[in-house]
Amino acid sequence: MRRTGLAAHVNNCLIFDIETVPDTELGAQELGLTKIPDDSIAQAMFFHQAQKSGSEFLPLHQHRVVAISVVLRNGEDFKVLSLGEPDSDEAELVRLFFDGVAHYQPTLVSWNGSGFDLPVLHYRALKHGVRAPAYWDVGEHNREARFNNYLGRFHWRHIDVMDVLAGYQARAKARLDVIATMLGFPGKMGMSGAHVWDAFRAGEIDAIRNYCETDVLNTYLVFLRFQYMRGELTDSTLKTELQVVRDALAAAPETHLQEFLSAWNEGG
Repeated sequence: MRRTGLAAHVNNCLIFDIETVPDTELGAQELGLTKIPDDSIAQAMFFHQAQKSGSEFLPLHQHRVVAISVVLRNGEDFKVLSLGEPDSDEAELVRLFFDGVAHYQPTLVSWNGSGFDLPVLHYRALKHGVRAPAYWDVGEHNREARFNNYLGRFHWRHIDVMDVLAGYQARAKARLDVIATMLGFPGKMGMSGAHVWDAFRAGEIDAIRNYCETDVLNTYLVFLRFQYMRGELTDSTLKTELQVVRDALAAAPETHLQEFLSAWNEGG
């Protein structure tokens, strides 16, 4: 997907989102479970966590990554894709993500990436021995990284749009689908994060990857509006960038991307 006329303030951006399932191998170890199916282990993990915290949402180190989708806006290119192949293992997905960061040195953009996606990726990279020196550099190798790096919450190498819009206040945070639809974008399509485990158990990894791609598209569109609000895009460059996305989706053969474009057109 290619188009000229790149707006300077969205150049070299990597918008990302991950989808996860329970790490049942780790859960079995932590709970002392043996010789029971993964589904039963997951249910035990959910129950154990609910007893401790009142919520079934698992600790971040217990999440296993099954999909990473990105929008890459670099030079004349606009791409939306899921990393690896449907049968890629977790180690490969995590490695590809950090290799992409090292290669492009992009501005990372996410929705709740500081609170979920990146910490999960940290734990999984640690588990699989994935090296990511460019990502972790806070000035040891590149002096400029001391003042603007991926780890500083108030730096701009990683822009967690949700966190910034909420003024870094937990009570002010909002869901991506709510803000996307408020702005006339499609919002959630096909499933939600709560249904990923069921889809994974059913072998529907393609559906999970497609859903993750629509999430990063929503994030990118909200990010464009954020850049316009803060004065980094003008009326003209915002219009151009939105048209870049529309043209790319119109040329894409994938059904879920065509459905996203149709929903966007219906939403305004």
